[in-house]
Amino acid sequence: MKSFTEILEELNQLDETHRLEAKACRNDLGKSFFETVCAFSNEPDMDGGIIVVGVSQAEDDMFGGYEVTGVSDPDKLSQDIASGCSSHFNHRIRPRIETVNYQDKTVMLVEIPEASPSQKPIFFQAQGLPKGARRRIGSSDQRRDEDDLQIFYQDRSAESFDLMPVKTATLSDIDEDAVAHYRKLLAKARPESEMLAWDDPDLLQAINAVRIINDTLRPTLLGLLLFGTRIALRRELPMVRIDYIRVPGKAWIEDAEQRFQTTMDMRGPSLQLIDRTLATVVEDLPKGFELPEGSVQANTPSLPAKALREAIVNAVMHRSYRIDSPIQIIRYSNRIEISNAGFSLKNEDNWLKPGSELRNKNLAAIFHETNTAETKGTGIGYMRKKMVEAGFLSPAFDSNREANRFTSEFFLHHFLSEDGLDWLAQIKNPLNDGQKYALIVVRDRQKINNRTLRQLTGHDVLAASFDLRKLCELKMLAKMGGGSTTYYVAGKEFPPEVQSKDDTHKGELNPELNPELNPELNPELNPELRGELPQDLKEAIKALGPRPGKAVIPVILKLCRWKALTTSELVKHLGRKRAVSLQRDYLKPLISSGELEYLYPENETHPKQAYRTSNS
Repeated sequence: MKSFTEILEELNQLDETHRLEAKACRNDLGKSFFETVCAFSNEPDMDGGIIVVGVSQAEDDMFGGYEVTGVSDPDKLSQDIASGCSSHFNHRIRPRIETVNYQDKTVMLVEIPEASPSQKPIFFQAQGLPKGARRRIGSSDQRRDEDDLQIFYQDRSAESFDLMPVKTATLSDIDEDAVAHYRKLLAKARPESEMLAWDDPDLLQAINAVRIINDTLRPTLLGLLLFGTRIALRRELPMVRIDYIRVPGKAWIEDAEQRFQTTMDMRGPSLQLIDRTLATVVEDLPKGFELPEGSVQANTPSLPAKALREAIVNAVMHRSYRIDSPIQIIRYSNRIEISNAGFSLKNEDNWLKPGSELRNKNLAAIFHETNTAETKGTGIGYMRKKMVEAGFLSPAFDSNREANRFTSEFFLHHFLSEDGLDWLAQIKNPLNDGQKYALIVVRDRQKINNRTLRQLTGHDVLAASFDLRKLCELKMLAKMGGGSTTYYVAGKEFPPEVQSKDDTHKGELNPELNPELNPELNPELNPELRGELPQDLKEAIKALGPRPGKAVIPVILKLCRWKALTTSELVKHLGRKRAVSLQRDYLKPLISSGELEYLYPENETHPKQAYRTSNS
C-alpha cells in the first residue's frame, strides 16, 4: 500500500479515481462507505481499491482539493469496518486496515481486495440482486443491473439475452437472402469453415439463430437480428432500427417539426444494415470529403470510413436489446454522433486494453467470425488509430450509466483549422495544444470534461487536469459540478467570436443562426415568431434595441415565466444572433444564480431541454 502522504498528493492532483475514495466518516461510517467496499470488491480486473477515512474535500478550494479532518475514534471505526464487511454481504470481505497519524490527526487507510470470480457478485444481503450489488465506474459507486450481472455469470453457463426465443416468430420470418449474405461473408473470412457445407436449418441451429421450443423451431432474438425479414423486424422488434438525423448547426434542434431537420429510419438484417447505414452517412458528408479505404489525400484529409464503420458495428453489437430505443446517428455541421442504448460494460480505464465485456456474446461471435468487427475488444483503440492516421484528433466516447447510453463522436474537421486558429489568435496568454483543444471544444459543444480532453489529446489525467485548471485560473473556463460529474463551461474571459473573413456572414460563423441571413430566425421577416407572444412581451422585446446588453435579462425571465422555452425558441423570440453566446452570457449564469432552472434538471443535455423561471 502507498504511504498516506503519497495518497493525499494523488487525491489533490487527480481527485478520487477508480481505485481511490475519500470518506470523512469522523464519527460513523455511513451507508456510502460500504457501497464503496462492495464496488471495489466487485469490479473486474481492478485489484480492489483503497478508502481513505478522515479526509474530505475542502469547501473553499475551487479545484476540489482535499484536507485531513481526522477521525475521533479509530478503534471503534476499525471494529465497525470489520463487523460490517463480515455481516453486510453475501460473502465475507477481509479488509486491510492501517491507522496513520498526520499533523496531529488520525486517518485510516482501508484496503479492499477484489473478490474471487466464484464469489462475485458481492451484494448487500438485505437488498438481494441486482439492487444490492455495486460496480466501481470511474470514481463513483453504481448500482448494477441485469447487463452488469452477465459479467459475473458468463462463466457459470448463464444464457445470453440474445438467445431469448421470440415465441411469436416462425421460420417464415427468416430472410433467405440474409442467410445467403451471411454465408458469403463467412466464406470470405473463413473459407475452411465446415459450416459452409451445412444446410440452412442445421446452420441456423448451430449458431443459435433458431431453437426448438415445444417441438417447433423458433427464431431467437439473435436469429431475427441477423436474418429477420423487414416485416418480422417491424412486427416483433419495432424499435430495433437505426435513425439517421440530419441537424444543421452545432446543436440539437429541439423542434422536430422544423423543416430543415431530416430523418431516415433504417431497418433490416444486421449484417446488411451496417453497410447500408455506412453508405447513407458517407453520402451525406460535406462536399470535399472523400472516404477511400486505403490512402488519404494530401490536401484534403478524409474521415476514415473504417473508423466510422467500426463505430456503427459497435453500436449494433453492444447495444442493449432489453431497451426499446433505436440507435441514433446525428449528423451536425461539425461532427457525427453515434449513440446506442446500453452503457459500456467494460470499465473506461480498460477501454484500450484487449478483451471485451459482452452483452450479446452470440451476436458478437457472428460479427467476429465474419470479420464484421475488426478485432476482439480493441474497437476503441482501432477507431482512435485510424482517425489519428488520417490527420484527425481521436474520437471521443461517453458511457453514461444514468442515461444508459453509449456515444461515439467524430469531428468532421481539424480543431486547429484556419477558422479555429483565427479565433484563438485573439488570446494574449500563451496556451499549449491541450488548452487550445479545450477552448475549441467548449466553443463547439458548450462544455468539456477531463475524460473528453484526455480522449482528444491522448494526455493522461494529470496533464488534462493541469490544462483545465490553468484555463480556470485565466477565467476562460468555469468549473461546474464536482467529483466524477465535474465539467467546464465558458468563463467570464472566454474568447468572443471574431468577424468572419466573409463579410456577408456579419460576424456569424454559422449563418443558419444569423437572423439577418435566415428569415426563419428573423422576427421582422417572419412575424410568426412573435405571433403567439402576449402583447406585453412583444413590447418588451421591441424596446430592447439592437444591443441590449444586460437589459435582456429581465426579458429572458419574463419569457421563461410565460412558459418553458428552449434555446432555439429564445434565440428566435429575442432576435439574437448567437445561440452559443445567449447560453454562455445569460442562460448559464441565470441557472447558476437560481433565477432560471432546467425543464429536465436530471439531464442537462436532454434533446428537448428548456428553461423556466424557478417559481414557474
